[in-house]
Amino acid sequence: METKAAQYWKANIRLVLTLLVIWFVVSYGFGIILAEPLNAIRIGGVGLGFWFAQQGSIYVFIALIFFYAARMNALDREFDVHED
Repeated sequence: METKAAQYWKANIRLVLTLLVIWFVVSYGFGIILAEPLNAIRIGGVGLGFWFAQQGSIYVFIALIFFYAARMNALDREFDVHED
């Protein structure tokens, strides 16, 4: 049987890996690999692939930071390791 600390660590690592995969797909996948097909879609006069390469991955990264902070607060409370 896993200890509570091991379960907490496993949940933390799973969250981090999931968020890193999302960031990789958005920044590398959309900004580099799929840039040409996405450039057919125009936003503000520029192609969507260019937008993801220049700004989209940054916006997604910032959103992931806020999501990570909120989810870690929930995990901390769930495993009773919060800092209240």
